[in-house]
Amino acid sequence: MSTRARIAAARRVVVKVGSSSLTSLDGGLDPARLQALVDALAARREGGSQVVLVSSGAIAAGLAPLGLTRRPRDLATQQAAASVGQLLLAEAYAAAFARHGQPIGQVLLTADDMIRRAHYRNAQRTLERLLGLGVLPVVNENDTVVTDEIRVGDNDRLAALVAHLIGADGLVLLSDVDGLYDGDPRLPGSRLLSEVDAPADLEAVRVARARADSLGTGGMATKITAAAMAAAAGIPVLLASADDVVAALDVAEAGPKVGTAFRPSGRRMSARRFWLRHAADVRGALDLDAGAVAAVIGRRRSLLAAGIHGISGDFVAGDVVDLMDPDGVVVARGVVGFDAAELPELIGRRTRDLAPEQRREVVHADDLVPMTS
Repeated sequence: MSTRARIAAARRVVVKVGSSSLTSLDGGLDPARLQALVDALAARREGGSQVVLVSSGAIAAGLAPLGLTRRPRDLATQQAAASVGQLLLAEAYAAAFARHGQPIGQVLLTADDMIRRAHYRNAQRTLERLLGLGVLPVVNENDTVVTDEIRVGDNDRLAALVAHLIGADGLVLLSDVDGLYDGDPRLPGSRLLSEVDAPADLEAVRVARARADSLGTGGMATKITAAAMAAAAGIPVLLASADDVVAALDVAEAGPKVGTAFRPSGRRMSARRFWLRHAADVRGALDLDAGAVAAVIGRRRSLLAAGIHGISGDFVAGDVVDLMDPDGVVVARGVVGFDAAELPELIGRRTRDLAPEQRREVVHADDLVPMTS
């Protein structure tokens, strides 16, 4: 089955829409554009698919009511705009979906909900229950309460994380551009890529920078990263214009005819391994010798103290750490079984030479994911 056909047949799909596709500086939320999006999502839902919407727009929606003419740069004003705009956005979605008799639920996430394992599982259970009850979840970052950074990274990445979190069969990234071009789409000669079959297809792509007056925080680079992240985890992705949302969600047998389709380049991985690779908060690093790299990566073995020759960071048992090869390249990531303070006296020593209570893996194979593929 082709990538586009798989997206068309997806029984559970995540759709992400950006601020620039919903709002304008002059009028805040654009009711016509929002209703067009909702109509298309409701039609897909009525066709039998479960749909999760990851929506930007809270900060942008709050600008006009606050009399702001541009996206604020300081965190406090961003949070204030998000506080006002989030309510407006939720009300607009509730009213628009009510026309289709479709109940929605708002799910506000923070970086902690993606980084901390327990929070991650809680978010997973909440979304599963909402979908089971026939609710269409509307997901956004909780921009109002973020303190150290306003974003998980960007909502494109959040959408990829959510797609894996719920076991989605497809991810649709809606943008203000009609797909991925091999150059700046504003310049003559740039070519639209209809299909991306492998990561190597992206090597010749030159991505334009986001406009300085953009309402959103992402750009094509973040969409490529999100698409590659999802595709590497076995999820087909379509990148298309928000203006083409009806065609993007088309359930015709051959699939959507618009945008750029990203073919899955990897196999589905467990939620735990996906969390380790893409969402976990890394607290330190372990420097491995060549033999340990071969064991961990080549033979998928657990990491033992004998293969470690250096540590960095302040971590405790249960934290996530990077595993570095002799050249300083991150080759794997895993949950460490010792505190940073315990390891210096253990590293480089064979297991049989350690005290009985210390004869265990530093990182167990079940808690480890390679980063090189």
